[in-house]
Amino acid sequence: MSLAPYVQIVARGKGRARPLTMAEARDAMLIILGQQAAPEAIGALLMVLRLRGETPQEIAGFTAALRDHVRNKLPGADLDWPSYAAGRTRRSPLFLLSARLVGQAGFRISMHGWNGHQLAQASVRDAIQLAGPNVCYTPLETLSPEAFALLKLRDEFGLRSCINTVLRMWNPSQAAASVQGVFHPSYRGLQTVAAEMLGQQSLSIIKGGGGEFERHPSKEITVFGLKDGVAFQESTSPITTEQRRLHDAGHPTDLGDLWAGRTQDDFAVATITGTAAIALWTLKVAPTLSKAQAVAAQFWHNRHQHEDMCA
Repeated sequence: MSLAPYVQIVARGKGRARPLTMAEARDAMLIILGQQAAPEAIGALLMVLRLRGETPQEIAGFTAALRDHVRNKLPGADLDWPSYAAGRTRRSPLFLLSARLVGQAGFRISMHGWNGHQLAQASVRDAIQLAGPNVCYTPLETLSPEAFALLKLRDEFGLRSCINTVLRMWNPSQAAASVQGVFHPSYRGLQTVAAEMLGQQSLSIIKGGGGEFERHPSKEITVFGLKDGVAFQESTSPITTEQRRLHDAGHPTDLGDLWAGRTQDDFAVATITGTAAIALWTLKVAPTLSKAQAVAAQFWHNRHQHEDMCA
């Protein structure tokens, strides 16, 4: 099989090129994942889409292909939480403590990812034990070496490709609910439409720190996504008046000390509870974002009591 017909569709030239349908995108990605495509053709297809911009049909088709290709699914989970940030400015992954709060509420979280071009203190894998027992992290290279190879093409292109988006959409554990962070705000709507085409029922997408699902607590956040399969867009107010960059070199955070209460950082705690609140709202723990924020704040206050009860 050849990728050439699909490259021709998107790259014929002005007035003749068109986007791939969802079925065409699925077939094209299956050829790529099946290692039946020439490297030059893969690069041509991905970079044409990068230049033109992907459509929801293309993202949905590529995602469907990845789901079909990877047969060894992860154990069942309540919440899918992709982690694929590559920002050089990211620091401590505060969202791991957000996931820990959600896990303490009794939800199973499937976290998967790969993080490159980051400082050592931003490493998710080095700090994953702090996410607690209800968070299962699986590296991308273990889940799908073929998808990992596509993601690593960034080193050759010097540019991201639609694979970054597809991996966020993947949901390999087939969880009923998913949360996603994006770096570019325009992708929130794109991923919402693609998820709707794939039949996702519950999804929340935010512009997050470095592209992770991690909210900025002193800014209004607009959440895009799906509730019972229906698209929505909803804003939530700032939860702190403190003005600080989300990842400030002048405010390093030790996650272990913060969780244990050995250090106090109200801005970091607001980041953690604000992120957890959106996840809990996605899981229908609370009917509104403001009520979910109150629940998350209470979970943070009682976090050690919960651990004592489970010991």
